[in-house]
Amino acid sequence: MANQLDTFFGAIADPTRRAVIERLVTGPASVSELAEPHDMALPSFLKHLNKLEQAGLIRTIKTGRTRTAYIEPAPLAQAEHWLARQRKLWEGRLDRLALLAEQLEREDKK
Repeated sequence: MANQLDTFFGAIADPTRRAVIERLVTGPASVSELAEPHDMALPSFLKHLNKLEQAGLIRTIKTGRTRTAYIEPAPLAQAEHWLARQRKLWEGRLDRLALLAEQLEREDKK
């Protein structure tokens, strides 16, 4: 799972790729539609799509002359699960730290 998370976070480290993911969450889109808002040459944009596809975050299907991209939800769910575990862990630690700080404050007031 660690390797999958590394691949996931590496793939979304770029703002262009994050924008593609955000767009695809709303539904499939053609490559030209995905590329349109980005100020870059199509070959450069295709490298971003390739990185997302290699990470398993999207899949593309070519029908005729049109290539359509689709989101793959499993990697997103795995990352969300990992982040939820981290959040729970750190919230617990911070809660214990807050209790300790309150206890020390009460002891200082005695």
